[in-house]
Amino acid sequence: MTARGDAGATREAGEARRPVLRVVRGRADAVDVAALTAVLTARLQAPGPTRAPAPVAVWDSPAHRLGVTAPGPDAWRTSGWGRR
Repeated sequence: MTARGDAGATREAGEARRPVLRVVRGRADAVDVAALTAVLTARLQAPGPTRAPAPVAVWDSPAHRLGVTAPGPDAWRTSGWGRR
């Protein structure tokens, strides 16, 4: 049984297969083809780009309703100040 299942096993021995990679220009030796195959295999197995998290609507945020703001650049200094 082949990696493609039984469909590959039913081919006749005389039938020609199309090559997966084809050198269009230049002369590639076995090392070049092996390097290209390794790069393409690694690229195809790499995970795709991850999606960014969905933005949170400000009007639905409990912190926004309570008047809590995000800490600013001077938050460490102003944290000791009393609330107004």
